[in-house]
Amino acid sequence: MTRAHLAMALAVGVALLAGCANPKPPAANAPELPAAFGDAEARASPVLAERWWAHRGEPGLDTLVQQALTSNLDLRLAAARVDETAVALGLARAAQWPALELGASVARSRVSTLNGNPVAQAESSSHRVALASSFELDLWGRLRHATAAAQAQLLAAEQARDAVRLGVVGTLAQGWWSVRAIDAQQGLLLQQRQLRQDGLDLVAKRVRGGVASGLDLAQAQGALAAVAAQQADLHRQRALLVHRLGQLAGQPDLVIVEDGRALPVPDAVPAGLPSQLLVRRPDVAQAESTLRAAFAQFDVVKKAAWPSLSLTGTLGVQSADLADLLKSGARAWSLGPQALVSLFDAGRNAARADEARSRAEQAALAWQRAAQQAFLEVADALSGVDFLARQEGHVQRQQAAAQEALRIAQRRYENGYSAYLEVLDAQRATLDTQLALLRTRQQRLDASVALAKALGGGWQAGPAAR
Repeated sequence: MTRAHLAMALAVGVALLAGCANPKPPAANAPELPAAFGDAEARASPVLAERWWAHRGEPGLDTLVQQALTSNLDLRLAAARVDETAVALGLARAAQWPALELGASVARSRVSTLNGNPVAQAESSSHRVALASSFELDLWGRLRHATAAAQAQLLAAEQARDAVRLGVVGTLAQGWWSVRAIDAQQGLLLQQRQLRQDGLDLVAKRVRGGVASGLDLAQAQGALAAVAAQQADLHRQRALLVHRLGQLAGQPDLVIVEDGRALPVPDAVPAGLPSQLLVRRPDVAQAESTLRAAFAQFDVVKKAAWPSLSLTGTLGVQSADLADLLKSGARAWSLGPQALVSLFDAGRNAARADEARSRAEQAALAWQRAAQQAFLEVADALSGVDFLARQEGHVQRQQAAAQEALRIAQRRYENGYSAYLEVLDAQRATLDTQLALLRTRQQRLDASVALAKALGGGWQAGPAAR
């Protein structure tokens, strides 16, 4: 081996070692969360309900959700992003296979006859038809990691779509219960309006008999007008809610028939929910898939600086005359490997690897943050479910006391022992407690939906959750 050959071999060896040098890999730690929510010990995971939003006696909500799942624009946009990512995955997979192309060309050329060299024929023609193929040998797994990154990105896009779906359904469910609560409040106000109308008639009769004063009459009239004003405000709130629900469901002309039935009691929450339930949350799963994609992409960038080896080849026919293309002598082919190694890039490859590592570490932190945020949302929702149930019990006792006070006030007024203002105060207190009880029940339903969203979906309580 000559000194020139030895020097070239040493240079190639140094280049190979430099190209294969491993930059510092990214680091990721799994989120550390308590085993269960609250003080209860973790138990077996409840069964996930497919249609967690469905509630007994509420077919309108189910119809509204089904309409949104097909027509909501945010969901359709998220589905389009999934389709785009699936195409990117197809491109990454295709890069692992050889490319085959068919080419045909016809050329007519002329060379100079005055260049000092003898020319047999100044003008010539060339006809060529050939298959060309190129294939990069995946020596270091760069293409495989690129495919793995694309697969993780597709999974993350699907999970992002599921997160949008969960948010849309949850918002629809909460909006539905708000409309139902308004309808129930309207029923109470209608009863209260009739009671105050009866009271006004009684006061007017007593004024005509000289038993009551004009002050009592004015107070009764004002109380009746106050109830009418509350009804008008609830009509306005209901219209705005229905408009919002119609937009979410992709049905701008949505009409929801008024339903004055009592609000249902929310489903009981299984005891000792394990924190492992959070892994089914679409946003937490999306953060983990994004992390996997970032780590795979780091491997792609790292190995892009390593030597590459490609195989290229052509097979076809070529001749000066078109009629000679089918003759055996027109055959032409070529086959050979091609190696490429980066000798000097002023640190560009190292900078790209550092950038990819930084993105992977950011994805790891985002995964931990998503898990912690999910745990916080579940804990808040569980607290809301628990304390609102207790609050409803207190409001029920308050309502019973207010109704008893109203009964006594009406008897006292009818017997002439007190002014009508005492009756009005008792009526207001009774109505306030009735409305407070409705609002508390609505808040319990909202908290139940919020818990289902925080857990990534509802549950079917099994034996371990009772």
